Amino acid sequence: MGKKTNKLPREKKQKKRYISVATKWLSLVALTITVSFLVFSVVIYFLISNQLMGQEQKITRNTVDLVSKNLSTIDKELTVTNVVTTFSPATKAKIEGTARSEVSSGEKEDEMFSDSSFSSLTRPDLAMMVFNRKHEVVFATRTIDDEYNFLEKEKTSLETKKGKTHLTISQAIVSDKTGKVTGYVVVQNQMNDYNAVLSQLRNWMFGIALVAILLTILISYAIVRSILRPIKLMSKVAKEVDDAPEATDRIPELNTNDELSDLTTTFNQMLDRMQGYIDQQKRFVEDVSHELRTPVAVIEGHLNLLQRWGKDDPQVLDESINASVQEISRMKHLIQEMLDLTRAEQIEILYPDEVTKVNSVVEQVVENLQLVHPDFKIKLDNDLKTDTLVKIYRNHLEQILIILLDNAIKYSTDRKEVIVSVSSDLLEFHMSVQDFGEGISSKEVDKIFSRFYRVDKARTREKGGNGLGLPIAKKLIESYNGTIAVESVEGSGSQFKITFPMYFEQI
Repeated sequence: MGKKTNKLPREKKQKKRYISVATKWLSLVALTITVSFLVFSVVIYFLISNQLMGQEQKITRNTVDLVSKNLSTIDKELTVTNVVTTFSPATKAKIEGTARSEVSSGEKEDEMFSDSSFSSLTRPDLAMMVFNRKHEVVFATRTIDDEYNFLEKEKTSLETKKGKTHLTISQAIVSDKTGKVTGYVVVQNQMNDYNAVLSQLRNWMFGIALVAILLTILISYAIVRSILRPIKLMSKVAKEVDDAPEATDRIPELNTNDELSDLTTTFNQMLDRMQGYIDQQKRFVEDVSHELRTPVAVIEGHLNLLQRWGKDDPQVLDESINASVQEISRMKHLIQEMLDLTRAEQIEILYPDEVTKVNSVVEQVVENLQLVHPDFKIKLDNDLKTDTLVKIYRNHLEQILIILLDNAIKYSTDRKEVIVSVSSDLLEFHMSVQDFGEGISSKEVDKIFSRFYRVDKARTREKGGNGLGLPIAKKLIESYNGTIAVESVEGSGSQFKITFPMYFEQI
């Protein structure tokens, strides 16, 4: 026994996950807005951060330079005494918070303390410490707990503790007289304003981003719903047409004058064209079934007759074969005409850009039919002075003219004459075919362009007509935006008038 294979039926296969366009659209919009706002916020944040950091660095650097400049006048190792003396009583009063009234009015304030940079030492987030060469504190506005590597050159460090950034600058103090290091100065800026502004900025950006994203999603949802409404209608109508091809449901007109409005109109036109093809197919099947029933029955009758006894009678055999051949020939002609009629309904697809010079076509057709029917006089009255262009496939113009001339010749009586007239004006090409035959009664004129309609069915069948010639001609003419009309008097003949719009070559 062979191995069994476990195969799941196709309908049991797992379906693909369905994600609506609205969900995809909203996700894309939310992601785009989020990323855009995030990038914008990061850029703004860093620009403001760099601007504030630059200001804090400038204040700290100026303070270090000012302290270093003043203490560089001391030529010995820094001590509490010489540092405080250098700062002067006025400086000491500012640092210790002593009231200015307690300072002698005769004392002149040191230039150093008139500098705006040194006034920053009164800020609660700024600390300054002076060390001697043994790294012992000899002066401090506030205590700094951090440990430092005292270097001969300046050192700047930026540290973040508990979410707050601190800036520290240390520098050796060199005596102007001896050129030796007498101590060190360290200034630490806790940058309270910097940290507070950035913290508040982050909170504001987060809040604004959240509100902006929510508003964008809500607005986008409303817009997407309005945009997707016609698309949902299209989907609904398409499903209904798929379930019932004969359904006449269409999408209501939007009248929004945009791409969706154009799409809706195009979609409805497509459904109308599909409906037309379905109706055309049904008519074709019905017409074939109806028209072929008689010749098939005739052929079947003759074959049954031959099968029973007629094959032994040469006369019956000959009559049956001739009748069958005649019916088969008529069937072939009928099928060809029906195919021509079907193709005539598809002109826009098969021949959208064909252009023909009508002068040569009309002359050639008239000349050919004159040769085929030498007993008839086919007169051409040509008023065209120049080559006239019409947007039509050459073979179709020939077919129209041949159908009209063939009918004119077929239904002529004593006067065997047909007149073909062609002319044009500024906008239209005109052609007429006039015969002097049987004519058509006023009751029949409006019906001659119907499929399989014959004025006198018995006489028409004798002349080989199937009632499809004029419907084919009419359909071809209308497919090329032309018109056809007939004027007829019973017993005096008929005149068929055709009009086509002129085609002008674009320069």
